[in-house]
Amino acid sequence: MKIHLNLFDFSQKVDYKKEILAGLTVAMTMIPESLSFAILAGFPPLVGLYAAFIMGLVTAVLGGRPGMVSGGAGATAVVLIALMQSHGLEYVFAAVALAGILQILVGLFKLGKFIRLVPQPVMFGFVNGLAVIIFMSQVEQFKTVVNGETTWLMGTPLYIMAGLVALTIAIILLLPRITKAVPPSLVAILVVFGIVFGFGIDTKLVKDIASVSGSLPPFHIPQIPLSLETLQVIFPYALIMAGVGLTESLLTLNLVDEITGTRGNGNRESLAQGAANLLNGFFFGMGGCAMIAQTLVNLSAGARARLAGIIASFAILVIILVGAPFIEQVPMAALVGVMVMVSIGTFEWISFRIINKMPRHDVFVGILVAAITVWLHNLALAVLIGVIISALVFAWESAKRIRARKYLDENGVKHYEMYGPLFFGSVAAFTEKFDVAGDPEEVIVDFKDSRVADMSGIEALNKLTERYHKAGKKLHLRHLSPDCRLLLKNADAVIDVNILEDPHYAIVTDKLA
Repeated sequence: MKIHLNLFDFSQKVDYKKEILAGLTVAMTMIPESLSFAILAGFPPLVGLYAAFIMGLVTAVLGGRPGMVSGGAGATAVVLIALMQSHGLEYVFAAVALAGILQILVGLFKLGKFIRLVPQPVMFGFVNGLAVIIFMSQVEQFKTVVNGETTWLMGTPLYIMAGLVALTIAIILLLPRITKAVPPSLVAILVVFGIVFGFGIDTKLVKDIASVSGSLPPFHIPQIPLSLETLQVIFPYALIMAGVGLTESLLTLNLVDEITGTRGNGNRESLAQGAANLLNGFFFGMGGCAMIAQTLVNLSAGARARLAGIIASFAILVIILVGAPFIEQVPMAALVGVMVMVSIGTFEWISFRIINKMPRHDVFVGILVAAITVWLHNLALAVLIGVIISALVFAWESAKRIRARKYLDENGVKHYEMYGPLFFGSVAAFTEKFDVAGDPEEVIVDFKDSRVADMSGIEALNKLTERYHKAGKKLHLRHLSPDCRLLLKNADAVIDVNILEDPHYAIVTDKLA
């Protein structure tokens, strides 16, 4: 039965049957991932489940894209590993709350479009490094503690663990060839659980890691010193978590737009993501962002409204409140198998196919970001370094693009028609193109196909004007855009600017971001 009423979206139809079933399916797929990501980052498992509930509910109700699912995602959890190891859980909660505030500011000031400034090679390196970290962290589950010392599993326990992991992976790979009606990861977990429970197999369970039984998410103010030093510790992690979370979420939003043929609201999604992470910081959650896999599960089940996300969130809450005894009996081997497949699915395999077609500096940036991510487990530093290197490479390449076409007109005036941007990186090349001593008494520099981008460019024009002035010659500038003339005015530049022929350039803005 279809009804023309939808939660907070009155323009869509809601198929309640599809929405409810999709929500329950999404919940069952989110639980193992939320647990695994929390354990991966060193958090208590409940922190992951609380994040799944809070992120899912808030973004389902307030988000800019019906049908999209958010939860405790690995991309944001891995960002916080280094902070967890160095300062502990209270600092993590503070960083999550600060990341939420930053995301809210992005939404309020409509800055979502600037997420696009993260270059694709950096995203490749980040995603590939994340995939390697997720995979390598599963190796740790093949260790055990004996007499206070951590040692590798050996003999029968090792064979049991490896066999159950292999069985989980096999089910996830083969089941979709038979049916896509149920999530393969959920079936794999249930099958492995049934085998272990039915045959009484002795293997590591979730309860051996930590308890997942709990109550409603408790209100909790992070117990950290309120000082500038604390802010210096948490701000880099919060900034990268906010950026990574919004990048994942806006990429997922664009994917859903393509699948459904509709358009979401990126700024509204930024506000919802920020509100959810802010609540996470004060309600014992590890934070998160949009989850591509769960979103695709939701859409493939026929969900198109907000109801499925709400159902999924409350289903997770019910499991926290009354389903803990069952969840604690889940074999860790099943979760390891699920996370191995998540790491394989996360890795951007296409980066190998196009590596010989990419510029060498892009390949270098991608490999460097991945290496830093894996080596230091610090995605904040990896992404920051990748963006800085990409920006410097862009500046260097742009600096080489400035050119000048030179000619004398019938009046004996020397013309320099400039092509390419004049900015800090191209100042030296720009200056070298002028022959002050050999030029005639009057010189015109035409910026119709160029642009003065920053104060370094203004200073270069000032120095060039002074050189011509000392030589007793006159320099004119033509076709400066309004923003370039404003730069000259603000700099109080002593330059004779011919603005009679200056065109008014329209500035393209992204109103949809």
